[in-house]
Amino acid sequence: MTLKSTIIALLLMCVPILAETPASVFADSLNQGKNVVDSVARADSLADSARVENESPVPESDEESEDEVAMDEPPEVDFTTSTTPLVKGKTGIVAIDTLPVNEWDIPTKRNSLKYAMLFSLLPGGGQYYTEHYVRGGFLTGIEGLLIYDIFFNRSFQRDRLLERAQPFQDSVLYFTTKVLETRKNGLARDSVLYYHDKRLEFLERVRAQSDKKMEQEDVRKAELAWLIGIHLYGMFDTFGIWYNNNHRSNEYRDMKTAVLWALLPGGGQIFNRDFGKAGLVYMGILGAAVSVWTSQNMVNYYLDRKHLVEKESPGSEEYDRITERVTYYRKNRNTYIWGGVLIYLYSIADAAVDALLSDFDNPLHLALVPNFDGGAQAVMSFDF
Repeated sequence: MTLKSTIIALLLMCVPILAETPASVFADSLNQGKNVVDSVARADSLADSARVENESPVPESDEESEDEVAMDEPPEVDFTTSTTPLVKGKTGIVAIDTLPVNEWDIPTKRNSLKYAMLFSLLPGGGQYYTEHYVRGGFLTGIEGLLIYDIFFNRSFQRDRLLERAQPFQDSVLYFTTKVLETRKNGLARDSVLYYHDKRLEFLERVRAQSDKKMEQEDVRKAELAWLIGIHLYGMFDTFGIWYNNNHRSNEYRDMKTAVLWALLPGGGQIFNRDFGKAGLVYMGILGAAVSVWTSQNMVNYYLDRKHLVEKESPGSEEYDRITERVTYYRKNRNTYIWGGVLIYLYSIADAAVDALLSDFDNPLHLALVPNFDGGAQAVMSFDF
């Protein structure tokens, strides 16, 4: 066999092998490539899904999601419940709410008018009977101080002044007698002048003590008038407490009628059934009127003294002092006159306002409550 024929024979033998091998290899490569492409696609899809999962919120439990929603959104408020005010005088703290509170105007169980007015004859007694102990304590304290000053202290001071003035009066009497004897016996003029000067010296001391006595008597009379006025207020206030316990009402009262009643001092307050205020009006007007009267008495007294000193020694220090006292008591008299007028005008305005607001309950509350330091404190509240 020639070389050419041998090569041809080998090629013919290898053709089926070559023809079969590339096809399988190519198929396998195709299958492998397809698998690679599929794996790559799957990897991309997994990466995309992971990216999406990372960007989107991870679902959690129902409780956690509700908490996050509650934190993000403001809670709904039930205004009908949350804005309801507390009960008046209550804080919600048992230790505080159980403390005793003494209000200025509270109804009481003691409603006997006879006993209330009978106890009111004593300083603060009517308030004690009607269980208004704080108000009664104020009246008892003020009236007690005035009673002590009027009937004990002023009396002691008056007796003390009289005791001090007695030696001066005796000296005036002695030197007056000496002057008369000297003139009667025709002794030297120098002796007469000496006795006369000594008489004037002691006479000025007697007058100074008399001035102090008159001034203290002026204060005593004014204090007595204020004491009577305060006690009168206590009796009116006791009756007002009893009336409010039994006949409190919010019925409307005509303002014009109240003003007409108020032209009579205290009449407007009585028309409005506010007897405590009527007592205050009477107390103020009575105290101011008596103070005007006593101040005018002092003006008249010092005017007489001024005329007397003016004849004896018009340029002396005593004359200037008496002039100053006249001016002082005139100012006091005018001040009390204006004070009485203002009290009267206030009573008219108060009657009009109370009548205008008569169909409203009293919004003002006064109370005395204990504090955490072991003492007490006054509390005022205004409802609106």
